[in-house]
Amino acid sequence: MSASPQKAKGSTSPEPETAASTAPESHGEHKLVQVRREKLEKLQALGIDPYGAKFATTHRPGALREAFAENLAVSVAGRIVAWRDMGNSQFFEIADVDGKIQCFLNPKSVGDEAFSIFKLLDIGDWLGVTGETFMTRTGEPTIKVTAITVLSKSLRPLPDKWHGIADRELQYRKRYLDLIASERSRDIFKKRSLMVAEIRKFLADRDFLEVETPMLHGVAGGAAAQPFKTKHNALGMDLVLRIAPELHLKRLLIGGFPKVFELNRNFRNEGISRRHNPEFTMLEAYWAFSDFEQMAELVEEMICHLAMKFCGGLQIEHRNAADELLKTIDLSRPWKRIDYRAILEEIDPQWFAYTPARRRERAEELGVQIGEDLVDHEVTQQVFEKRFEEKTDNPCFVTHVPTVLVPLAKQNRDDATVVDVYELIINGQEISPGYSELNDPVVQRQRLEHQAGEEVQNIDEDFLEALEYGMPSAGGIGIGIDRLVMMLTGAESIRDVVLFPHMKPLPKAGGG
Repeated sequence: MSASPQKAKGSTSPEPETAASTAPESHGEHKLVQVRREKLEKLQALGIDPYGAKFATTHRPGALREAFAENLAVSVAGRIVAWRDMGNSQFFEIADVDGKIQCFLNPKSVGDEAFSIFKLLDIGDWLGVTGETFMTRTGEPTIKVTAITVLSKSLRPLPDKWHGIADRELQYRKRYLDLIASERSRDIFKKRSLMVAEIRKFLADRDFLEVETPMLHGVAGGAAAQPFKTKHNALGMDLVLRIAPELHLKRLLIGGFPKVFELNRNFRNEGISRRHNPEFTMLEAYWAFSDFEQMAELVEEMICHLAMKFCGGLQIEHRNAADELLKTIDLSRPWKRIDYRAILEEIDPQWFAYTPARRRERAEELGVQIGEDLVDHEVTQQVFEKRFEEKTDNPCFVTHVPTVLVPLAKQNRDDATVVDVYELIINGQEISPGYSELNDPVVQRQRLEHQAGEEVQNIDEDFLEALEYGMPSAGGIGIGIDRLVMMLTGAESIRDVVLFPHMKPLPKAGGG
């Protein structure tokens, strides 16, 4: 095993040390760490501070390679990721998250003292190099190094291979190692950051104003979910981490802001799965005098814009670790729209003619397990999710869902049992809900009281009072950013698009 899966261009010799495994530190790895510590002590004895240097750069490794020209005087910093030792000729690569560049040095170019210092370095160390660019005989862009600056001494060898369940879990627990080792992970997280910035620009270009609302709430509102609870000592009051920013953003509509959005974290103290993380990133946007259909058009335009800009088109390929094609998601417009009731009647034409008891039986016959505590509308929703949502890859706006499922949306004028909403399904999961927002304070109170049941203390009275001052008709959307990035990058799990996902603690050594 080598210390890095990458080698300098043209290298055929093995790396100078064996890489660390992903298992707990072995005797061999312990010896490698000890060797590195000894090198650290030798550097310090030479008067080198391996952690304190300042280094001014002219280029980043990847950018220099991308726009390479010969005979440039450059200063570049990066981590040593590959090394070919040919005695007095040393070829190595330095890299950061955006790319790498090959470097060459010998005693003649840097002097005997600097060459001796370089020989005390290892793959994984951070190094600043100064020199001049040239092209090797094999056509490899390279820096001929004339001076080096040690920037950080790595005391542990880098991991090499990433395969199997145990290694996948380590990628999540130690994301910094994953980013060093995996080009795919680096690409996903760079794209995620650029996508989020583009979403902000997309909305700002359409006159939406970005705002920030509280993360700590007195009452958990805007969704039906279990909150995380905390306490503010100075105020002597219980608080919860927000499950949604909706009610505060609607207060801004009441205050006169016609277009607002917030892109930030929500927190829900619920299960963890490949599609759920306790904290997640959500976009919510509200547009006065709009409705759910106009918001659907906005979302469709936004997601297609992101796909064209970052994926090169509207056909999104999902592949496995072996690069085998699993499926292709087609985002071509216009996107399908279908009524919630029609979906259930496609599953079973008699669904709504059945009694509640018969619906439970029918759900089981359809292979959908129904918990004993689920009420009738939840049974229907469970069948919808298992038989339609999870099987739908291409975009589909599911419209006009039952009123009981969405207490903050406006009732449909032609059918009092449903509300004017959409649920956007892509890649087998809900990516975005959108509403024609309920702005009738009397009906809103009735809905929230019905939802709260005996727990009336969970109703946000301040929001209901604000609503009585008059909220304009409006359309609203939410977009789960993590799920959107999963769909656009082909990631299999939400943990693949969250830099530091929450994980169950590892057992303590010795079983303590």
